[in-house]
Amino acid sequence: MKDNSNKKIIVLGVGVSGKAVCDVLISKRFYVVVYDSDPNQDFAEIKNRYVGYEYIEYVSGKLSLSHLNGVSLCIISPGISYDNDFVKLIQSEGIDIWSEIELGDVMNKGELCAITGTNGKTTVTTLVGEILKSNFKDVHVCGNIGEPFVKKAVESTKETRTVLEVSSFQLEGIQKFRPKVSCILNLTPDHLDRHKTFENYINTKLAITYNQKEDDFIVINYDDEVLRGLYERGFFTCKVVLYSTNANQIDKIEEGYYLKDKQIFYRSKGNTKDTPGKDKNQGEFLLNVNSLILLGRHNYENVMAAIAVAHLMGVPHDKCVSVALNFKSVEHRIEYVRTRNGVKYYNDSKGTNPDAAIKAIEAIPGNIVLIAGGYDKHSNYTSFISAFGNKVKQLVLMGETADAIEKTAVAMGFTKIVRAKNMKEAVKLATMYSSPGEYVLLSPACASWDMYTSYEERGKDFKQEVNYL
Repeated sequence: MKDNSNKKIIVLGVGVSGKAVCDVLISKRFYVVVYDSDPNQDFAEIKNRYVGYEYIEYVSGKLSLSHLNGVSLCIISPGISYDNDFVKLIQSEGIDIWSEIELGDVMNKGELCAITGTNGKTTVTTLVGEILKSNFKDVHVCGNIGEPFVKKAVESTKETRTVLEVSSFQLEGIQKFRPKVSCILNLTPDHLDRHKTFENYINTKLAITYNQKEDDFIVINYDDEVLRGLYERGFFTCKVVLYSTNANQIDKIEEGYYLKDKQIFYRSKGNTKDTPGKDKNQGEFLLNVNSLILLGRHNYENVMAAIAVAHLMGVPHDKCVSVALNFKSVEHRIEYVRTRNGVKYYNDSKGTNPDAAIKAIEAIPGNIVLIAGGYDKHSNYTSFISAFGNKVKQLVLMGETADAIEKTAVAMGFTKIVRAKNMKEAVKLATMYSSPGEYVLLSPACASWDMYTSYEERGKDFKQEVNYL
């Protein structure tokens, strides 16, 4: 094995991503400096992981210039903001800072597609993965879901097809990262506590396509105002494939997918294939959305995006459609939990911003008792409350954003609000306010970090409390 011990790399953070990076670097025999800003971090777990490895050192608390002596590269965990003083110190020394996905891209040997956007990433990434598995033997689904990309990249071969869910945090530290197919699902304000402005957030998301060339592809949602504007201004340098659920946009889809009369069609510039009894410009009929298991118009968008990405990765349309028709919602995204006394309970813990929660409200086909609230990402809740319409009959609030959401709701005339201290109390209150034929929906419109370590933990708590009823 090649000895890289003369090449010193600092790894920021010892979470899941940081440990995966350390595993890979140590397997390649690099000299690794592991850093955590917590002065009480003893690195016990990671030290046990690398017992006997001589080219490693551990630094906690304040980072100084002496710790950077000889360091040529920094790998940053996605949870670490570039606003931190220790990151600025590293930047001031002219040391390149890579995200974990940049390192993964360097290690990857197969073909890669990458999916980002404010909402729908996990559903689309998972569905693309299932479609690719129907056509290829070696498929990795990783990134912002599952295992870190770098861990799977070192296992890849030329035959590997990788589907990567990418967050804005991961895209902050890329330089040459280049997927064969990229996809941006939508862009609405999110993570403004970190990105400060919506413009900054947009620019970070767009980084997914910055290194793509003319023979690469990007799939974009033509219904998204920001993305449509960029496309019409010729922003994208690679080949663009569009999708739309807006009937008014159909004629503008020269290359892509669209929804018309509950049916999804594919139209391409070089293909005038028509469906019997249809106009020749209609394109190729793929499926009727009434045959899908997934609920809601946003999921019709997700299905079109997934089929587009998978098709560009080499999967025939018939296989794409077959998998899509049998695909169920991912865990924590409008996930059916149980029916009790005629009331249906749905877990949408992954609704971590107002726009995601709006999509869940729109997808539920009846009256809703809504559980919301959580960690404050400096979101605006006006559109969230507006989406209640006549569907949300009662709002149960919890978490640190409860005050902000209630203030907005009351100002907009919605006053059917109660507070809960925890999930157990929230579920009991929601059950009390619901009636047979109605729905209890957990869709927080906020992140989970005020009360939970992740949206998964929050969703599991909700499901547990529902099943205890």
